[in-house]
Amino acid sequence: MSSQQQKADKATEAEFGSYYLQRTTQELAEDLDKVRNADDFKAESVPFLVRALQQGAVQFSPDDQKRTVSAVKQKEA
Repeated sequence: MSSQQQKADKATEAEFGSYYLQRTTQELAEDLDKVRNADDFKAESVPFLVRALQQGAVQFSPDDQKRTVSAVKQKEA
């Protein structure tokens, strides 16, 4: 694989990760509010929570990620 292709793949992965995190937080907004408002929730838990949400993106294959990013770009155009 060429270095240019690797860069493109990394860019797609980053775009998909951002999109996935945005959609996940929208879909789970009510539950996330409950977690954040819990008495035992601490500010230092936020990075852990974000990483946990980001881990869901790895279940999608590179091809699925490319298709999703492409569809999002077409919709935005």
